[in-house]
Parts: sequence; structure tokens; C-alpha cells
Amino acid sequence: MQGSVRLENVTKKFGEVVALKPLSLDIAPGTLVTLLGPSGCGKTTTLRLIAGLESASSGRILIGGEDVTHLSTTYRKVSMVFQSYALFPHMTVLENVAYGLTVQRIPHPERQARAEAALETVGLKGFGGRLPSELSGGQQQRVAVARAIVLEPEVLLLDEPLSNLDAKLRCHVREEIRQIQQRLGMTAVYVTHDQEEAMAVSDRIIVMKNAEIAQEGTPQDLYDRPANAFIADFIGDANLVPIEILSTEGATQIALAGRRLSLPLSGEQKGAAQMVLRPHQIRLRRDPAPARFEAEILYAAWPGNSIQYTLATPLGQLFAICPPDAEPFRTGERAFLEFDPAVVRIVP
Repeated sequence: MQGSVRLENVTKKFGEVVALKPLSLDIAPGTLVTLLGPSGCGKTTTLRLIAGLESASSGRILIGGEDVTHLSTTYRKVSMVFQSYALFPHMTVLENVAYGLTVQRIPHPERQARAEAALETVGLKGFGGRLPSELSGGQQQRVAVARAIVLEPEVLLLDEPLSNLDAKLRCHVREEIRQIQQRLGMTAVYVTHDQEEAMAVSDRIIVMKNAEIAQEGTPQDLYDRPANAFIADFIGDANLVPIEILSTEGATQIALAGRRLSLPLSGEQKGAAQMVLRPHQIRLRRDPAPARFEAEILYAAWPGNSIQYTLATPLGQLFAICPPDAEPFRTGERAFLEFDPAVVRIVP
């Protein structure tokens, strides 16, 4: 129950509007790949092209090695979980899950058994006789997943599947979806605009911007090695600090707020650039030191498991996330910040 997905120079136009520029990607069998990006970047269009809900303007789409570019959804061996659960309110949970099998004219005993097995897979054994209105939002989403996997697709497609759930429930349900995908060894393509969600569930993330791929890689690759300022800012919080690269012989020498700093980086080019400084990489001290920069606490917040500061500094306004402290800094206080040059990154 797994298949590869391959797009070869696929484009999509709606009249004169280019919804997707030439796009090529490969999704390996049994992996969960997330299409991530802001609204209007082309991620949902890409998903709908894979599903057969939109036809490609050019290029080829292959699923399991078979060219499905001109095939309808019925013949693509894919199932889709939509943003709205789209459950039939007058049908029981079991009838909802078995609906696709009914359309396929699967004999009653078989479809009953497969629907019950799908409900057990998503942790809803014994819920088949209930109506959707008798379930919580998270349970309804799991019914939608069961209805998709009961058809035994080669590829499972999920379009913003958690957007209708509250924050705490989203974390719980995304873990369940990931566990189901891994247990079944199913290929899945997941669309979201939530970078935390993408980081939590994905084998690979494809970040999209302006109808094309901005960068792709593992969650760690994108976080630790962003290709540009957009990726650095979109994948996790980031402070982008303007710098000047002075020399690239040996260690990279940069000019930072009137100081010269050595970074253990290679492959950089001289000229203006930006330094990526993650909020958790900033440490605040009470005493000055040669390597520290003076800062004023503009705002301090205590969300529970950390202290978040907004700082006015010679590097510009920065956001810092620090461990809980018995004597935290207060708004208006002076502090001195430092960071490890080995952990920062430079982007164009």
C-alpha cells in the first residue's frame, strides 16, 4: 500500500494566472513529505494536481511509476483527507468509512470487515454505530483518515487536515496521523502552512514560495542550513542581522555592529549578507564582557517553560528565548547578550 510520486516539469495556469511554475519533485515510497508555505504559494494546487482534481497545463505526473497525467482521480490509487472532514451527517461512522467501498460495489461482508479494520487502525474500534455529530473534532478527523485508508491507496493526500482543531488537539492528532502512516508504511503528501506542524510529522519538507520550490530537505536541514532569508525566517523563529563579509580566507571574517568577528564557516562570498541568529541561541548576562553586546529589555513574557525577551541592541531589535531564571530580567533593565559564533548561519 505504498507508491512513489514523481512530478516532471509540471505547471498549472488558470487563464493568464500562473498558479504553479515548472515543478519537479520525487517522493519516495513509504515517506511523508510536506508541502509547506504561505497562502497562495502553490502547495494546494500541487496536491490537487497529484489527486487529479486539477489537470496539469504541462508536464507529467507519475504515481507508482505509472503516468497518470491524464487519468481521473478514480484511476489514480490515491485517497484524500480534506480540510473539512466532509462526513455524511445522516450516516453512521461505519457507513461513512465504508462509503467508498460501496461506490466500488465491494460485497457487503467485505466492506463491513474492511471498514471495521480501518476504524480499529485509527483507534476508533466500537465507534461504528455513532453519528458524526456524536464525535469530537479529533475523532471526526480520524474517521476521515479511516475513510481514506480503507480504499488501500498507494498515496494518501492530506490538505490542511488539522486546521479546524484547537492547538492542543492539533498536536495530538498530528502524532496519531504520523503513527498511522508509519505503521502502514504508506506514502503520504501533507499540505500545511504551519511550520511547527510540518517539522513534527515530516520525513522531508518542500517549502514553496511564489508558485515554485524555495528549498527542500529534512526538517533539520531546513532549520540548520536555510538557503536564504525567507527560509530562515519561515522555518522557526530567526533574527536576521545585517552584516558585511570581509574575508573568506580560512574562517569567515565579518563586520558586525562595528566589530570584527570570526565565524567557522566556509563557502561564503564577500559583501553584504545576513546572519541568522535563532532566539534560543542568545544568552543574556548581567555583566559586560569584550564579546558581549549591550541590550535593553523592551518586553519580557513568561509563557510557562521559557522566558521570551524583546531586546534593543546594536544589532537591531532581537527576539530571545531563554531558560526559566530565578531572577529574570525586567522590562527596562540593561543586559549583555552573547552567542556562540559556531552556531550561527549566513544567508544572502
